[in-house]
Amino acid sequence: MNPLQILIVDKDPQHHDLLHGLFEFLEHRPSILSDSQEALGLLADDNDIELLILAVEAKARGLGGQLAALKKASSNLPVILMGRAADMAEMKSGADCVAQLTLPLRRTEVLEALRKVYLHHQRRKDGDSRRALELFRNLVGSSTGIRNIRKMIDQVADSDSNVLILGESGTGKEVVARNIHFHSTRRHGPFVPVNCGAIPPDLLESELFGHEKGAFTGAISSRRGRFELADGGTLFLDEIGDMPLMMQVKLLRVLQERTFERVGGTRSISTNVRILAATHNDLEAGISSGRFREDLYYRLNVFPMEMPPLRKRVEDLPLLINDLISRMEHEKRGSIRLNSEAVRTLCGYAWPGNVRELANLIERLIILFPYGVVERSDLPEKYRAGQIPGNLEVDPDLSNFVVATRTLPNEGMDLKEHLSSLECMLIRQALQEADWVVAHAAKRLKMGRTTLVEKMRKFGLQREESASSF
Repeated sequence: MNPLQILIVDKDPQHHDLLHGLFEFLEHRPSILSDSQEALGLLADDNDIELLILAVEAKARGLGGQLAALKKASSNLPVILMGRAADMAEMKSGADCVAQLTLPLRRTEVLEALRKVYLHHQRRKDGDSRRALELFRNLVGSSTGIRNIRKMIDQVADSDSNVLILGESGTGKEVVARNIHFHSTRRHGPFVPVNCGAIPPDLLESELFGHEKGAFTGAISSRRGRFELADGGTLFLDEIGDMPLMMQVKLLRVLQERTFERVGGTRSISTNVRILAATHNDLEAGISSGRFREDLYYRLNVFPMEMPPLRKRVEDLPLLINDLISRMEHEKRGSIRLNSEAVRTLCGYAWPGNVRELANLIERLIILFPYGVVERSDLPEKYRAGQIPGNLEVDPDLSNFVVATRTLPNEGMDLKEHLSSLECMLIRQALQEADWVVAHAAKRLKMGRTTLVEKMRKFGLQREESASSF
């Protein structure tokens, strides 16, 4: 079981040391408060709390109200009630909680209650995991390019500034847009994507701004556009470089004035949306050729981000392969393994379709070799034609797919220092991908939380260093 961040509310100070020692011995992270109002404040400020344990007083006066208020502060938080047997027997609201613990505490009862908490979290995780996997795909890796992207997402998310995401097709521009929205103050508002290149020019205005009844042939009723649907949230304009010039003029006006009219309407409608745009086109070249308005470009290009192509982050390829296979397993669509030579061969391919092409290849291999091990000779011919990097090797003893130096340098090497550096790199990567939640990183590294804390202390790893090293 992974360590839990536990909040305990118990008015009896004589219990505090005992409870703290017990849950620390079980390798959890307990915080203990005497007052439920303090607990409400902590729940409002700390989203990392994973379990609430609420002590039942004699006669349980006022407990129902306390419990309702605490649950309202964090509706998905599992709750365990704790008290003496006689007091617990009088409780009527225990059905709202995942478990009850009677005093004096018994180890077996505590472990069983914690097992129910883990089941609660797992059920919730199963409901959200497809969204999470989709949300964070393509951002796996520790290359400089992808670390810079994660850093920029963190920097710009809380701002309302327009963002222009550039990059080749298949690099994950919409994934970045969804991450910016997810980490912003607008995350509870809608995220509305529009592919400007996929909608016919004569329909794009109606699609964006909506239309009134009778505005054109076939407009049999009024319809809201994407700007209205995205109100209070984020509007993602994908392939903005393919937008017709006339629509660029109208979009610019909306960005400047924050108002628009529906097609066929006269009433001005205010809009409160954040604009994220993306394109694989060279917009500056489009300006030179007259295909893109310069004033719109500078309005959108407040915070530019450029997604690195897969061929320029080849060191991330093994980790991406591992992540894609894990997603397929989670979706119960099969599984596969690639041996080190097959992975090395794929590192030599140019990947014109980027991560999207890699995902398609993994899916194809799972169909061809279900639950098998793919060797180099099993790969389609075009993936075997590239030049295999001579200084790369996959070492399965270090991770499922870890790129390491293949040969001993002529000048020799300090093996202990090299392995220590590699260990530090993998720990830092796990922490970054877990947003520096130590328990989650420890699970990813398949080690105990206390062991990971010791290694973080050994290597001097802390969150402040992570933020500056992206």
